[in-house]
Amino acid sequence: MKIPKGLQPLVDDGLVDEVLLPLKSGKEASVFVVRSGPNRLCAKVYKDMAQRSFKARVQYQEGRNVRGSRQSRAIHRGSKFGRREQEAVWKNTEVDALYRLAAAGVSVPKPHGYFHGVLLMSMVTDEHGDPAPRLGEVELTHAQALDWHSRLMRDVVRMLCLGLIHGDLSEYNVLIEAAGPVIIDLPQVVSAAGNNAARDMLLRDVHNLRASFSRFAPELMLTHYGEEMWALFEAGALTPDIELTGTFVFDESPADVDAVLDAIEDARQVAAIRQQGRDEAEALHDGMP
Repeated sequence: MKIPKGLQPLVDDGLVDEVLLPLKSGKEASVFVVRSGPNRLCAKVYKDMAQRSFKARVQYQEGRNVRGSRQSRAIHRGSKFGRREQEAVWKNTEVDALYRLAAAGVSVPKPHGYFHGVLLMSMVTDEHGDPAPRLGEVELTHAQALDWHSRLMRDVVRMLCLGLIHGDLSEYNVLIEAAGPVIIDLPQVVSAAGNNAARDMLLRDVHNLRASFSRFAPELMLTHYGEEMWALFEAGALTPDIELTGTFVFDESPADVDAVLDAIEDARQVAAIRQQGRDEAEALHDGMP
């Protein structure tokens, strides 16, 4: 097939010998099957995003590290340079997460490098060597559903132990290879400690998987693995090999509304003071010769 523009630099550098076929095309990236020496790999070519696309990413980007103060200010202002930096952070987040998760034993595609804005990774295949189907495309036995749900819960725990939450985990972002489920698509991965919506995103991920697997194992709908994980994480008691029960006792005591409002006001005042300090420092920096 004709070499896509985004892959031409990799072909020129000898990193890719042949582009075999397109595998998937989405709003944020296109994935191709390529040959590199004797290996078939996937090449994820990220698309440049318009400014409006960044608005949908805001909830995921809270808590992410930016290289320096200049880049941080540019992103905050929404300048052209800032959008480029924001795009780079978005792409690099997936690359960094893949390496960390693979090293921690999470079932993800093995990364093979990031070159010219293209992520090379192992190809996830079924028992016939064909591209693996998504979780939502396969029929499971009751035993398979319980087994694969358990494996994914262990992977979600391992991610959380690294301080990471997928943020968009569902049957559409899980492939089924010959050995079982593989988690894919991680550019929106969330900082568990640095994002105020982290708990909600973890619960959404876990509940999405619960809903998918409960079609084949209905008893899973009675489980609360996400709530159990987060409680253990907050208590500093979550470990990669912990045995979860899927049970959780919900706190049904009345909320102290006045205390919550006081905490919100305290946080607002602290944020205002910090913003004033940043504005003064920025004004001083901009006024320097």
